[in-house]
Amino acid sequence: MLKPKVEKKGPVPPPPDEQEPKADTWTAGQPGEGKVGLSPAFGFKGVCPGPGFAMLAKMVISLALWLQFAAGQNTPERGSQLPISNSQGDLLFLLDSSGSVSYYEFSRVKEFMWDLLRPFSFGPKDVQTSIIHISTTPTMEFPFDQYQSSRTLQQAIQDTQQLMGDTNTGKALSYAKEKLFSNEAGARPGVPKVLVWVTDGFYTDDISGPMQLLKDMGVTVFIVSTGRGNYLELSAAASQPPEKHLHFVDVDDLTIITEELRGAIQDVIQANRLHAVDVTSSSFHLLWPKLLSQETGYYTLEYGPVDDLGRKRTKQVSGAHTDLVLSNLAPETTYEVALIPESNIHYFPPQTTRVTTLPEEISPAQVLISESGPHSFQVSWAPTPESVMGYQVLYGPLPGNSVKLLEVDGQQNGTVVENLAANTTYLVTVTAIYRSGKEKSLSAKACTQEEGSRVRHLRFEDLGPSTLKASWDAADGPVLGYRVRCRRQIGPSSVISVSPQVHSVLLTDLPPGTPTRVCVKPVYRNQPGQGLCRRVHPQPATEALGYKHNPRAWQTLE
Repeated sequence: MLKPKVEKKGPVPPPPDEQEPKADTWTAGQPGEGKVGLSPAFGFKGVCPGPGFAMLAKMVISLALWLQFAAGQNTPERGSQLPISNSQGDLLFLLDSSGSVSYYEFSRVKEFMWDLLRPFSFGPKDVQTSIIHISTTPTMEFPFDQYQSSRTLQQAIQDTQQLMGDTNTGKALSYAKEKLFSNEAGARPGVPKVLVWVTDGFYTDDISGPMQLLKDMGVTVFIVSTGRGNYLELSAAASQPPEKHLHFVDVDDLTIITEELRGAIQDVIQANRLHAVDVTSSSFHLLWPKLLSQETGYYTLEYGPVDDLGRKRTKQVSGAHTDLVLSNLAPETTYEVALIPESNIHYFPPQTTRVTTLPEEISPAQVLISESGPHSFQVSWAPTPESVMGYQVLYGPLPGNSVKLLEVDGQQNGTVVENLAANTTYLVTVTAIYRSGKEKSLSAKACTQEEGSRVRHLRFEDLGPSTLKASWDAADGPVLGYRVRCRRQIGPSSVISVSPQVHSVLLTDLPPGTPTRVCVKPVYRNQPGQGLCRRVHPQPATEALGYKHNPRAWQTLE
């Protein structure tokens, strides 16, 4: 017997002291929110009595922030961050280390830098990073190739000390071009170059010329301004478009832009490497840089599950292509992918990446019944993921134990169930058969209509200038009655209910010369019947003078 699937479905703080004068207060932020508050342990009540107190409070905030930042991995995360691998690029931070930046702001920016870098993988084949101080004389904190692990890089950022001095940003940019983006400083040829300049909006020398030279070298420039700054100058200095490469944000709100900026940097450093987009449970789209042409060679693509490389598959792709969609993959599986450029002119090293497919979508998540008739109805479902090989539709009357089966292709999202009994309730179960062998089912009830539940042969006879007789043939089945609706174009509408033995009604007070719509619908116990409507047009009032019975005086318009 077919059975439906059953789904199992602090204390209030005291009021503020009204005797204390209102003043600026500090509130403790939650861990990871980027706010550090004063607690009773410091001996303060949240009132700011004078400048000396403000300076002391700022020192305490900076100390608390530093302790939180120095805690490293013990600091609570701001959110789940998936590791970012298979990215290769040289990422340079231009750090404002001048006297125009407070110690508190300098500490917040260092924390922001590490949050931005945290998910990346570091090493000679991954991401490398460096820091240049903006001061009276530009200074390199460490070269690109010095720190090749997350732990050592995090410690190096923590140990970075503010230099003070003037804000000679132009000199720092020139220094970056001449010294840092070079083999001497560990920069690698042929990998994307990214510059992230964090500024308070103040600089003392020209930046337009040196910045343009860097962009001419292919460096992608992101600017984060924690002060007001000159929008026109900064938008011209950043890479285009500025809405993607320029951010204005308060130093206490840098976490707001972290994820967006990290994603934009990732787009740049993955542009010249094999990587995947549009990952689903059974497919992903591979992209790679244009290394060959149709005349200079072709690509060999090898891929297989990392835990079973014996199932490795191989495809050959024309040198004119830079992308390929891999499908019919297993869900929740990590694949090792290798792109091998085959060329007789130049040697290109293979590129590799790992991609993990998503879990299978639950299908069907919704089953709909529509277009019900006496002997059929439409069954539809959603979604229709690629990992579904086919669907089975089981249906049978309730109550009863007679069950029939329909098989539907996995690309279809519906079917018509036919040869059913009229006025019967059916239980319908749709089961998705996945390529992995798994099955997911969902059930719904459907009702067929009464046999012959439609009104037929609606007729009219005029009995006067404003009176009409409507009659019809009886509908089939156990009719409980009929409902007649008269919609006048001028004046109120009316509804008349009659017994099942009555098959005609008189309609009065109909305005001559104006169309009137009449509908008759049978009434059943379990469901509404199908009505029949007609529009009639009486003769104008002027023609009704000296009225004589004329069956043609009313015209049936539909």
